[in-house]
Amino acid sequence: MQIVGIISGSLIIVMAFNLFLIPHEVLSSGLSGISMMLGMITPINTGLANLLLNLPLLIIGYKKLGKKFIMNSIFSVLIISVGLYIVPVIAIANDPILSSIFGGALTGLGGGIVFRCAGSTGGFDIIGMIVSRKKDFPIGVLLSGMNAVVIVISGFLFNWDAALYTLVSIYVTGKVVDAIYTDHAKLTIMIITEKGQEMREHLLTNLYRGLTIMDGVGGYSNDQRNVLITVISRYELNEVKNLITEVDPAAFVNITETIEVMGLFHRQNPS
Repeated sequence: MQIVGIISGSLIIVMAFNLFLIPHEVLSSGLSGISMMLGMITPINTGLANLLLNLPLLIIGYKKLGKKFIMNSIFSVLIISVGLYIVPVIAIANDPILSSIFGGALTGLGGGIVFRCAGSTGGFDIIGMIVSRKKDFPIGVLLSGMNAVVIVISGFLFNWDAALYTLVSIYVTGKVVDAIYTDHAKLTIMIITEKGQEMREHLLTNLYRGLTIMDGVGGYSNDQRNVLITVISRYELNEVKNLITEVDPAAFVNITETIEVMGLFHRQNPS
């Protein structure tokens, strides 16, 4: 089902770009927006530009991030790049405002589906994840700053109406992704399981975050259990859910919004 979801989400993004955004010189967020820009002002096809810009980041991400997540992201980027190359650029709507809104909504829908399938569409998301693992820097602030650069460049290259349409598109995309996936930058995961040590080893092997483990007792059964607590970024949510299910499908898992984290968000290497 993950493969079907990644294919579906990626194709929705292709349709959003070539049928709504690109015909009106409206850009998407991240490296996709830069790829669209290159496709508009140079002979390079948008799909080829998207692949070439994402390739180095995906290689770096493969070494530094979860391999399953990156493989799913590579698959998504390939589908989007090939789709942008094959699907003709045709304006479905003549109104640039409507095209910005619907194009942004479709982009968010496709991106949210890919996120739910433990992948990403590449680009600035990969940059944000890599930076956040080196320093506890807010991913949302970083991505917003990089997208602001795309909007400003759009204004100078085309016109400021196009830049404002791009802003509308990026805003709608973000809202739809938040609605489909999650709008919380950081999440606290509490896992109650009878397989505490197996869960600990599996999560520490595959996850960059640290864990806190406590002993617990079932209120009804009086059985011994372990309670594992960790804080993750939004991009790791589906990966963590899959990892938990692999060890103990019957584990009780509570996922809550985290307003603020003090101290180390990433795992500290022992000295």
